[in-house]
Amino acid sequence: MDGLICPDIFNDQVKAFFTTKHLGVEIDKITSILSFKKENIFLPVQKHTDEVLVLKNGLEPEIADAVITQRKGILIGVQTADCVPVLLFDRKRLVVGAVHAGWRGTAAQIVKKTIESMNKLFNSFPEDIIIAIGPSIRWSCYEVGCEVKDAICKVTGEKTYYWKKNEKKYYLDLTSANMLQISSMGIPEKNIWISDECTYCNPNKYYSYRYSKSYNGSQGGFIGIL
Repeated sequence: MDGLICPDIFNDQVKAFFTTKHLGVEIDKITSILSFKKENIFLPVQKHTDEVLVLKNGLEPEIADAVITQRKGILIGVQTADCVPVLLFDRKRLVVGAVHAGWRGTAAQIVKKTIESMNKLFNSFPEDIIIAIGPSIRWSCYEVGCEVKDAICKVTGEKTYYWKKNEKKYYLDLTSANMLQISSMGIPEKNIWISDECTYCNPNKYYSYRYSKSYNGSQGGFIGIL
């Protein structure tokens, strides 16, 4: 469908997709092409936290940057405009999750905390969890200072997801850092799908905060149990 990226790693038990600029997070547009009602789509209030919300009853907005649920017939999602959107699905216990991982969330290990919550609350095992990492700012398009690099290295280790530009600046690939954190939780590599698109490099297709130098919209990552 136009405006949707549907990773083929998921099975027909779930609906999982990332949107482009064409749909963004315009719920009316999304519901017009999907079999979900507007009132059955949940987006948290994102504040770059490490909060993992367990959605049990009701769909009132709450502050969180990750959501997990076993509820059927609803879509949970996150909004991004350079940050990393991550969708998770436990195919055995039918649990879904959506994560917004900016640099603060990555430094706070939000994706690891989401996997830990799935294990603790729903007895999810790493080998049963399928993950898709959507479009985000990548590679040399993401320039950061030492404080950002150091915060992420502290929890992720000194790996090949960053490289030095000069004495004060680094290039950092948030997707690769999150991939390493996911792998450290025992998720098999074959269970992980990664978009190779950079939001900054594709401003006609994706919203990019860094490219526009201000907020002018966001795309989303959504997942739901059918």
